Amino acid sequence: MSLKNKLNRLKPHLSVGGPSEKINTPPQAANIEVPFKEKWELANVFPYYLDENYCLIREVKYPLSHQHGHYCFRDFLTAVEIWNKQSVNHPLSAEGHKAEELFFFDTETTGLGGGVGNTIFLLGYASISGDSLILRQHILPNPGAEVPLYQSFLEKVNYKTLVTYNGKSFDWPQVKTRHTLVREHVPKLPQFGHFDLFHAARRLWKHKLECLKLAVVEKEVLGVERVDDIPGFLAPMIYFDFIDSKQPEGMLGILKHNEIDILSLVTLYTHITFQLCGIDTDQTRSESFEVGRWFASLGEKNQAEKVLTQLVNGSDITSYQAKFSLALQHKKEHDWDKAQKLFSDVVESGENRLMLEACLELAKIHEHRIKDYELAIDYCQKAIIIVSQSEKKPINNSQCTLEQLKFRLKRLKRKNAK
Repeated sequence: MSLKNKLNRLKPHLSVGGPSEKINTPPQAANIEVPFKEKWELANVFPYYLDENYCLIREVKYPLSHQHGHYCFRDFLTAVEIWNKQSVNHPLSAEGHKAEELFFFDTETTGLGGGVGNTIFLLGYASISGDSLILRQHILPNPGAEVPLYQSFLEKVNYKTLVTYNGKSFDWPQVKTRHTLVREHVPKLPQFGHFDLFHAARRLWKHKLECLKLAVVEKEVLGVERVDDIPGFLAPMIYFDFIDSKQPEGMLGILKHNEIDILSLVTLYTHITFQLCGIDTDQTRSESFEVGRWFASLGEKNQAEKVLTQLVNGSDITSYQAKFSLALQHKKEHDWDKAQKLFSDVVESGENRLMLEACLELAKIHEHRIKDYELAIDYCQKAIIIVSQSEKKPINNSQCTLEQLKFRLKRLKRKNAK
């Protein structure tokens, strides 16, 4: 199927959400012509006029009952309510927020690099308003229209926290760069909190997903199936073609792609909240372990212990991973007895990396805390055997090279001989 035919097939999908009221814009300048204005309006896209120029805005309204993947948008309200009721401290916590104060933001650009050479041609976001989710998209119809683009965008922005997918590294820094070029003509960029869901996805699902692009997470985790979607890498090419031809068809496909990205952020934030707060009844043991380990890395020891303790009663790899993480936490708290017991269990896990790290930790505890050099020697020798037997598939641990372990063993033997 040709690209043109594929784009034509996308047209009916642009009206999944109900059209919102027509965009209120400044008075139309008599000499401004919007190419194919009627075609744009059929797709619920209207011009926004400013200073002899214009941008285009699309606005769509979704009922909160609308299902996107495994969740409906009303579940997002539940997620915010959970954060405000539970005393769980986490960087993604919406405690102190109302649902209306979060907005889900994504851009489309002419390239993947940073700097002034990369232009944002689509600013899209969604937020809760009353009993609906409102999605807006601000389109750059020509390279000289950035003033109306950012004016129309910033006069609508009055939210507390952005929710993005890799937006801390890409989208928002790029907005700041482009805004610098027109800052004398448009409002200042407001200060926001920022929830970047890419980092959460990497923590929770890197063990099962080779690629963590949003489209992959959508399909494998959220249950979102894209139909006739334009791949993101084609967006710059389609935009440049639009600049030349002014025909809306290609851009309408990009609008749909961007729309799905934004709606998926709502579903993803909901799902991550349910995972972190133990609400997801379908959460796997591996996912629970990653949640517990995340809390441990944040220093939230009570929450980490609560999650990890539920996983230790078993003989699968997740049980041993949970025991090892709990042992490390007890080590930090100088509870050597609990740490020693858990590390000892992990030595029997059968997983070389875990066994090696547990042997090393036990060697340290017996050498420096318990002063039992014979047991320290025993665990050091076990570690040497594990490393020696793993020569074909080396274990990546900078503290457990064969030379380092042999040096440790010599030192222990000298101590034991005194």
